Amino acid sequence: MRKKRSFRSLVGLRTLKTALAVSLSIVLVEQYGTSIDGLIFAVMGAFSAMEPTVKKAVRSCAAQFSGVTIGVLLAILIRMADLSGVISAGVGIVLIMATYQLFRWKSSPVLPCLILVTICTNPGLGAVMYGLERIWNTMIGMGTGMIINALIFPYDNSKKIQQSLLSLDDDLIRFLEDMFDGDEYLPETEDMSQKMILLEQQVELYADQRLLRRRRQKRTLKRLRSCEDTAQELLTEVLALRTVDHSGRLNRENKTALRSLGADIPEEGNNNRFNVEDLVINYHVKRILELREQLRKELSEQNKNR
Repeated sequence: MRKKRSFRSLVGLRTLKTALAVSLSIVLVEQYGTSIDGLIFAVMGAFSAMEPTVKKAVRSCAAQFSGVTIGVLLAILIRMADLSGVISAGVGIVLIMATYQLFRWKSSPVLPCLILVTICTNPGLGAVMYGLERIWNTMIGMGTGMIINALIFPYDNSKKIQQSLLSLDDDLIRFLEDMFDGDEYLPETEDMSQKMILLEQQVELYADQRLLRRRRQKRTLKRLRSCEDTAQELLTEVLALRTVDHSGRLNRENKTALRSLGADIPEEGNNNRFNVEDLVINYHVKRILELREQLRKELSEQNKNR
């Protein structure tokens, strides 16, 4: 049975912000734009500004603006060559696509291609004026979108990062419990490694939330980076522990510590002295528990300074 999705999950804050940016862009184009048929350029400009972070929005808008400008310039130059409309449009599209490939722009080349085709296939159209009008309308949409994206509930994934770290902590306890549950099967680490990759991506996303970071955000980013480093070191110790041929035996200190964290660690009947592998294993377990405690303290400090 498929779980029903709520309205809130379908229509998020970013969707509402995009709708507001598009609506305001339409109003502004009607008041200050050059012509009503340029609405599509304002709308696309607003869409390009609605990236998750301001830094990404600036990059997207820069690529969109550059694409539209190049479309206008190429159209003017190609029409000066006095080629037929179909041929000039085809040549221009090839040049636009090649430019996008060269600069690795991820935005759509539809708008510059549309401008170029319109100019090249309409000999009576004023190429320069038409191109400037389209650039202006695009700027209206981009500017509106950038302002709304930056000022109205800017994206903040710091809570999501903390939740990821807490989830990683839960996985760690379950890993150690499975590691020393007395059977011959050793736990896997793929899920923890994948969560670490996602955590790194989320921290980078937080770092891109503002171009000019405020002092408070800089402090928060520094603490999140510290948590990320500790989590990475913790995962390194887990991977090192997983490489052993068998789970080994826990010493009393580590056994007591794991049980205090809720791990179900059985008693061992073998009272033989610890061998070298057991000592190595207990070293990694102790180091893991120390790093876990350090990570918990860093998370607690982060919550205090929110």
